[in-house]
Amino acid sequence: MTGSARRLGTFSYLPSLTDEQIAAQTGSILKRGLIPTIEHTPDPRPRNTYWGLWKLPLFDARAPEAVLAEVEDCARANPDAYVRLSGYDPKRGGQVASFVVRRPA
Repeated sequence: MTGSARRLGTFSYLPSLTDEQIAAQTGSILKRGLIPTIEHTPDPRPRNTYWGLWKLPLFDARAPEAVLAEVEDCARANPDAYVRLSGYDPKRGGQVASFVVRRPA
C-alpha cells in the first residue's frame, strides 16, 4: 500500500501492509473459500460505494500469486485509482472481506 494516508477501512489504521502481508491476507481469502474480486476507483469517498470491477471475479483462483498479478495489472491500467481486493462468500451471498491494496502515487 503506497501513497496517501486517507483512511479506507480497518487495515488503513495500521501501518501499511507489506507485499508479504498482502499475500498472506489474499491466501486467507482463498483458504476460506471466498471468491476474490478486484475493484478500482479514483474517488474513494465514503458515499462512493460503487467501485469499478476489474475483469470478472476470480472464480478459478487457487494461489495468491495469481490474484496479486491481477491486482498489479489493475494498478498499472489505472495509475490514478485506489485498488481494493474483496472476498465474496457464495454461501452467504455477500462480501465478507475487503481492503485497499494499492493507492495512487
